[in-house]
Amino acid sequence: FILAVMIIGTRQLGLAILMHDAAHNALFRTTNWNNWLSDWLCGYPMMARTDAYRRYHLHHHMRTQQDDDPDLILSKPFPITRKSLRRKLWRDLSGQTGYQQRKAQILNALGSKELGFFGRLQHFWAKLGGTVLANLAVLAVCSALFHWSYYLMFWLLPFLTYHMAITRLRNIAEHAIVPDNNDPFRNARTTKTNWLSRLLIAPYWVNYHVEHHLIMHVPCWHLPLMHKTLMATGYGDKMEMASGYIDVLRRASSRPDDEDTPGEIVHDGRNRVKGNFTEGFSETA
Repeated sequence: FILAVMIIGTRQLGLAILMHDAAHNALFRTTNWNNWLSDWLCGYPMMARTDAYRRYHLHHHMRTQQDDDPDLILSKPFPITRKSLRRKLWRDLSGQTGYQQRKAQILNALGSKELGFFGRLQHFWAKLGGTVLANLAVLAVCSALFHWSYYLMFWLLPFLTYHMAITRLRNIAEHAIVPDNNDPFRNARTTKTNWLSRLLIAPYWVNYHVEHHLIMHVPCWHLPLMHKTLMATGYGDKMEMASGYIDVLRRASSRPDDEDTPGEIVHDGRNRVKGNFTEGFSETA
């Protein structure tokens, strides 16, 4: 059961990665196809929308690791202590982070009370209507093939727990504690993988992040070839790389434990009350 949750959670991250590629118009020839298929097959089941994600994510590419990078909140707090890292991973794996982020997303979708009941309902449907329909479809498939409870055990549970933990690990690996915020070869990180980490942590070549930032329109399945080309042409020494995700966690938790500050939550759903995964988050504490 635990292995199933881990594998499904990793495939859910894979859906987010494919939606990310569609946001770069890298999956299909036209923007319409990228938006439509990505929304219904990848984004909506994950409570995300391709077009809105594209608007915020392209800003991240233009301003990577700069003060106005919308993703800076994900990398700026590091390095942290091992105690802090354990607390964060516990919040992820226990569902606290997933619950708080989904709660914030639903409240955002409902809009302000001034809209009134029908206005708020319309606002909610515009934001999350596709998500409701997509998840009803997943529920229907689970009910038809197995039992309705499979939706809870093998979709919602992985989504709210293991998926959140490896999404955090992905974010740490990509930009935390990079050596040079202004060097495109060193303000992102490529992490080496093996078959096990690709199965349980990093699907669809997401580990090749330096390569992605250098040419963001390269589809994910071509990133290994791009990596080999860069290495063969002498760029390997210029690139920021980690030997694996354990190496990433060691670097990210290198702050001494006597500097730990319990309760100072710097990267958690409880602080992300404005915004959502699709459109980015604003720090409020």
